[in-house]
Amino acid sequence: MGRAQLPRKSTNIDMTAMCDVAFLLLSFFILTTKFKPAEAIAVTTPNSVAAKVAPEKDIVLITIDKDGKVFLTMDDEEKKEFIANTLNQTKGLNLNVQAFKKAGFFGAPFSGLAQFLALPEEQRKGGNLPGIPCKDSTQNELVEWMQLVNTSYQGQKMNLLLKGDNMAKYPAFKNVIDAFKKNDFLKFQMITNPESVPTGSELWKRSMSGEKREE
Repeated sequence: MGRAQLPRKSTNIDMTAMCDVAFLLLSFFILTTKFKPAEAIAVTTPNSVAAKVAPEKDIVLITIDKDGKVFLTMDDEEKKEFIANTLNQTKGLNLNVQAFKKAGFFGAPFSGLAQFLALPEEQRKGGNLPGIPCKDSTQNELVEWMQLVNTSYQGQKMNLLLKGDNMAKYPAFKNVIDAFKKNDFLKFQMITNPESVPTGSELWKRSMSGEKREE
């Protein structure tokens, strides 16, 4: 007697629910993603063999371009709102607080800050920006900026970063460090261009011996 053959039916999987979940997840990631702040100006950083990754949250970044111009970048909008309100109260700058909060960076003297914020975003880039005055001890507005930053964080965690162009002169770097010291910022991280450890160097030998010990 032959084996009874069951009728074959095509398999049909309803993907509607899975598509709904996928779109919900996509919408969630789009709405919650925090985009990287706009860079003040493109700089060529010096090479370094350091492997430590720069933090991406609660950052205060000072950028020095090849001409010695200084720019400040912050990622916390609440802190920026506090600074804008403080500047309006103490200096009467009449700044647009919302524009100040949304600005990716700051690169103008206090006297021209309102005009800087009024510029379209595409015009806030490039070497034509004046930068924050940081020429010498008598013309170093970065000291006041760092004081405002220090007050806005009020002891909370802050990651202070310094990013300098490889062609920047030492006096520009020194003036920035002076502004840090005057506000008791004695620790900061340098942003550099990572490269591999030269083969045969002392650092290479230490790293190799460390790997052997771990094995």
